[in-house]
Amino acid sequence: MKPLVAIVGRPNVGKSTFFNRMIGERVAIVEDMPGTTRDRLYGDTDWNGREFTLIDTGGLELGTGIPVGQVGLTGQPGDIMDHVMSQAQLAIEEADVIVFMVDARAGITAADDEVADLLRRRATKPVILAANKADNASRRLDVVEFYSLGLGEPTDISSIQGTGTGDLLDRIVEALPPVSEEDEEEDEQTPRIAIVGRPNVGKSSLLNAILGVNRSIVSDIPGTTRDAIDTELEFGDQKIKLVDTAGIRRRGRVGVGVEKYSVLRSTRAIERCDVALMLIDASEGLTAQDTHIAGTIHEMGKGVIVVVNKWDLAQEQRKAEREGEYPQPDEEIDDAEHYRKVLMNELKFIPYAPIIFASAKTGYHVKSILETALKISDMRYLRVPTARLNEVVQEAKRRQTPAYVTGMKPLRVYYATQIRVNPPTFVFFVNDPRSVHFSYERFMENRLREAFSFKGTGIRIYFRARSTRDDREK
Repeated sequence: MKPLVAIVGRPNVGKSTFFNRMIGERVAIVEDMPGTTRDRLYGDTDWNGREFTLIDTGGLELGTGIPVGQVGLTGQPGDIMDHVMSQAQLAIEEADVIVFMVDARAGITAADDEVADLLRRRATKPVILAANKADNASRRLDVVEFYSLGLGEPTDISSIQGTGTGDLLDRIVEALPPVSEEDEEEDEQTPRIAIVGRPNVGKSSLLNAILGVNRSIVSDIPGTTRDAIDTELEFGDQKIKLVDTAGIRRRGRVGVGVEKYSVLRSTRAIERCDVALMLIDASEGLTAQDTHIAGTIHEMGKGVIVVVNKWDLAQEQRKAEREGEYPQPDEEIDDAEHYRKVLMNELKFIPYAPIIFASAKTGYHVKSILETALKISDMRYLRVPTARLNEVVQEAKRRQTPAYVTGMKPLRVYYATQIRVNPPTFVFFVNDPRSVHFSYERFMENRLREAFSFKGTGIRIYFRARSTRDDREK
């Protein structure tokens, strides 16, 4: 495991700007607005040949005295700020080295004193004091006042300009624990599972149910998770990487600034995952936005599981609706099967997607979700022997004659081959790709799924013209 370095401090001192500069890409959301980063973000970087993982945390605001549910100076409800505090403190406990960041422009504040006191009392790891926003010579001279925090010599930096960051990295690497000879390299084929869906359908709750620890903030306020958060775990003997993403809103309803970045990051999470857990709210049913998300997953050729979350709540609602009724025996139906048929009818374009009814709150079917996701991930790496593939293609040709495309020659399918995995991708060599009717492409996909399953994953099919030379040779 790479050593962990946590960046902590009060809100808006530049923690996310430093984080993004160090890992070389815009992962943490950066806004000139206190409280933007709420959850812990992880990113790998290296300095002088030493690799480590940075943790960007939400701003610590100790002693705010904000009652639960009320809004404080940061514009965030009290219960959310309590969770932010909890997340930052968990990062402190996890880290091998702590970087306490302060604002050289603002000088020492009461909040800085409180955080410094917390670190002096509770931190058992090395603490490095970094004075950010020291953008000119005058501010660099003023950094000496931070000695009074009792955390040693401050290092002046400017995350925006990049000045002083090399000195800070030198101190971080020096404070890291010795390299273990047993460190293992990450398996490039570690399955990536993204948790996606509309805001407030229970994505963070499902992540926490899977992990068994509060790795992400869970709240009933839509949009709580603004950043995509990668989390590694082992399930049995299999390593998995989970991605918890911000809720995807309709494009027309996406706000400027922070909300915009969150939606873009959610889409990127789908792009880089192997299997997407698409959550829908059982109590609300399938919405147009759910269908849009499913379409995005399908177009990207990803594995997908439709997770009907909050199934316990839906059952309670159903029970309340039936209270006082006396249905005839032939009117009784299996709620789950009825719900499944409705979903399959409305999600016809992903008939290969398994549907799992679950409850992140109670843990119902959470284990089944992971087991199914791993099976789908394995299926995405399935390689079909060319000989067996062409047996299926020839049998399909005998079963159905290709539909005729007006103005084109009759389609002739010669042979097929699989060119890649993740997702399984096949090329059919034909006389003229323009002669392929969309119904025949769908027919061939159904025959491949019938023969080789590909349960839960998208597959790609391309039609390519065979050269004239090949035709002569045949």
